Amino acid sequence: MRPENYTILLLHSAPVVRRVTREILEQKGYVVRATGDLGVAVDMLHETKPDLLLVDLYVGDISGHDAAMYLTGKCPSMGVLIIAGVPADQRMENRTVGEGFRVFPKPFHPADLLAAVDDALDANRKRLHG
Repeated sequence: MRPENYTILLLHSAPVVRRVTREILEQKGYVVRATGDLGVAVDMLHETKPDLLLVDLYVGDISGHDAAMYLTGKCPSMGVLIIAGVPADQRMENRTVGEGFRVFPKPFHPADLLAAVDDALDANRKRLHG
């Protein structure tokens, strides 16, 4: 399937990470619903059934794993990809390097995110359709 046939629910607490990640995915052609709030994500599930959930390691005070378990309980057909880093983007670099902070692990390249999303969607499609 082509990217525009897939909907991704992006759940990440940091607005700048959410914005950059959304842009990367939308430029590839994915339909992206993005929020930083678990309750809003639940509401979004009433409007659409995403193919994939991209979730941060932590969303507010809940782990990304727990958020994913809760959301997939409401939408079992949705695959999950937990994001454990930030995209390599000038907006992210300005927030850290400008302050003299270091980042570990190294920010991921947008192509690496897109490859991971494609792999997660393929794995979910195989899970659902054998």
